[in-house]
Amino acid sequence: MFGNMGQLLDMMKNAGALKQSVRDAAEALAKVRVEGTSGGGAIVAGVNGRMELLSIRIDPKLIAEGDLELVEDLIVAAVNQALLKAREEAAASLSKIAGGLPIPGLEELLGPAGKGD
Repeated sequence: MFGNMGQLLDMMKNAGALKQSVRDAAEALAKVRVEGTSGGGAIVAGVNGRMELLSIRIDPKLIAEGDLELVEDLIVAAVNQALLKAREEAAASLSKIAGGLPIPGLEELLGPAGKGD
């Protein structure tokens, strides 16, 4: 019954350090930059580790072709690819802080890693 009490006490002692680690990780995630591409590089979406869309680059040749529906589909694909990469980076970063322990709510926070394929 009391076997895990030592671990709980250690966690309580280290709560301040853990909070600082989480703050540091959040700051680091804001600095993470990943890109997703589609259409053979015709569309490039830039996202940060906070899942914020930072940029979209569209090859002007693609616009000149005039297929708006294709451009829209390629943008969605590039953004989804970038978000997937950002989720993977964020999960890896946060799991380092947790020392490999599962973090409750992490999947809901970041979204499932396979979503957006």
